[in-house]
Amino acid sequence: MDCGSNERGKEKDMDGCFWYENKFFDIAGKIVDCFYASVLWLVFSLPIVTFGASSTAFYYTIHKSVRGGRGYIWRSFWGAFRANWKQMTKIWLVMAAVFAFLFTDYRIMSQAVKQGRPFGGFCFAFLILMLFAAVWCIYIFAYAARFEGGWKATMKNAAILALLHLPWSILALGLLLASMLVVYLLPPSVLVVPAAVGCIYDLFLEKIFRKYMSQEDLERERQL
Repeated sequence: MDCGSNERGKEKDMDGCFWYENKFFDIAGKIVDCFYASVLWLVFSLPIVTFGASSTAFYYTIHKSVRGGRGYIWRSFWGAFRANWKQMTKIWLVMAAVFAFLFTDYRIMSQAVKQGRPFGGFCFAFLILMLFAAVWCIYIFAYAARFEGGWKATMKNAAILALLHLPWSILALGLLLASMLVVYLLPPSVLVVPAAVGCIYDLFLEKIFRKYMSQEDLERERQL
């Protein structure tokens, strides 16, 4: 009787070891996936003009492969990049022009503040608009990765969602600024931080998106 009891105890210990071993490999696999996805995003964003398509493909890869565990990182990224290249390049060029305009005005107003001119206070308005534009881009890239539509509709719907869900938008901005600070202080972290932040974005942005998805769309996603 004692011998059988010991054997059962050994089996339980072995099960526990296998469980911890599997969890270790799962976590290690996720870290590798984050590294791979971050590298792909960095490489495909280098031409600058492809930043929009690269960021959209990046979010799609995070949602489908890193967090969803479906498909390979490269196939997911490359497929989404090719599918969204034309539209997202157009959108990114528009947003880049918006950023350039707001930044130029911010610099002009900042100089006006230093010179004591009364209208210099507008620099804070341009700063806030730049920050909103950054959040708008986050919603645009995520929205384009998850839904089909023209570039105007994508930009409009992303702006509406960013305004309707302002607390989440503030969180998205905070994460963006925090990640930029981490990468600035520790440059090698750029190989993992983007995907880590992307996973957090996917957590709450998907909750927002699902509120506006039909039952048919939700059921189709469960079957994928």
